[in-house]
Amino acid sequence: MSSIYNFNAGPSILPREVLEEAQRDLLDFQSSGISILESSHRGAAYEGVHMEAIQNITELCGLTDEYAVLFLQGGATGQFAWIPMNLLGPNDVADYVNTGSWAAKAIEQASCLGNVHVAADSTSECPARVPTAEELNFSPNAAYLHLTSNETIGGTQWPTYPACDAPIVVDMSSDILSRPVDYTAFDLVYAGAQKNLGVAGVSIVIIRKALADRAPDTLPGVLRYRDHIKANSLLHTAPCFSIYITMLVTRWLKATGIERVYQNNRDKASRLYGMIDSTDFYRGTAATHCRSEMNVTFRLASEALESEFLDQASGQGMLGLKGHRSLGGVRASIYNAFPMDGVDALVSFMKDFEDRHA
Repeated sequence: MSSIYNFNAGPSILPREVLEEAQRDLLDFQSSGISILESSHRGAAYEGVHMEAIQNITELCGLTDEYAVLFLQGGATGQFAWIPMNLLGPNDVADYVNTGSWAAKAIEQASCLGNVHVAADSTSECPARVPTAEELNFSPNAAYLHLTSNETIGGTQWPTYPACDAPIVVDMSSDILSRPVDYTAFDLVYAGAQKNLGVAGVSIVIIRKALADRAPDTLPGVLRYRDHIKANSLLHTAPCFSIYITMLVTRWLKATGIERVYQNNRDKASRLYGMIDSTDFYRGTAATHCRSEMNVTFRLASEALESEFLDQASGQGMLGLKGHRSLGGVRASIYNAFPMDGVDALVSFMKDFEDRHA
């Protein structure tokens, strides 16, 4: 495994320690004689996993008793619909900031369910960027403001978050717990686990309990946040294995420390962007002030040259560098668990490739 570097945008790399522990528990979980995959979501052994995962996220995010941590299904894409179903009344308006592909998908889903106002739209900009505070045009008495913290496709990230009077909802699927953040500044945070918190199959939702009370009684209980809060995310059979992996990853994050994780992430991104900025051979696709520390995106002079670059990188054990199908180019996803030596390998390859093709 050491010769392969996983740059995939998601599902993505996991800490080696997590994989090794999961491997042991796959056959015999906590000396129970059965696999974690076979463990009942109502059993005592799994209950410990469930509660530790919630407690780990609570501690890592510095949450108060005002918040609940939920484990739901349907990915972040499912939350694009859950949020307006629960929070957007028939006479309300929700503010959304359109910063790229994932923000646009959230807007599309919310628009099917209620009134949406796009408070700013930077998607036509090249290089890609997030709007400035001066560009944000909030609605009076908005039901909530929705932000996409990090755009995995366009390679942009909010360096700081805008403030507003409305409840703030943030899609943090690709940068949750990658840097120090005051999570109590938000009213709802959601993320698919498969980038920084685990594997596909579970969505993490952090919600202010009072906000969950907005859900209309006409909404089926299985789609109401407040019902899942009451059931502690056990309203139906939970995705036990996915939550188990999240428990292990958050345990690893606690042991490592968010400050150290953040410094590693900054160092990794700095090395890659430093390589891109040092030459005209590679062209970054995101504005400098809001470049993502999770997803480094860049282009070469032609698609043919990019194809050759990707083929040769793959041949050297660097997998998942192809940009999203909607934009093309190259994308290096360097989430929390991605090692520095993988970044060094990519930088070395980029220098060599340029020397051979410049």
